[in-house]
Amino acid sequence: MPPVAPRFLTLADVADVLNVTVRQVYALVREGDLRGIQIGGRGQWRIENSELEDYIARQYARTDHSTPEDEPAGKLNHPEDVNAEN
Repeated sequence: MPPVAPRFLTLADVADVLNVTVRQVYALVREGDLRGIQIGGRGQWRIENSELEDYIARQYARTDHSTPEDEPAGKLNHPEDVNAEN
């Protein structure tokens, strides 16, 4: 039987998945971009796996719908564009 992924992740777990800092994940939660719950007397945050997957899907959709005008100057939209500029 394959290992079962935990239902809830800590901010550190989410940071590892997204390859960002815990502070960045905390900011996403506090700003409402990533849904989480606070548990326990110390108010520790937990993110449900399905919420993380929804957040990732929204970011892909946002990226897919962005236009070159939405990007900061000098930023490339796609990795293939690197070869086009040489």
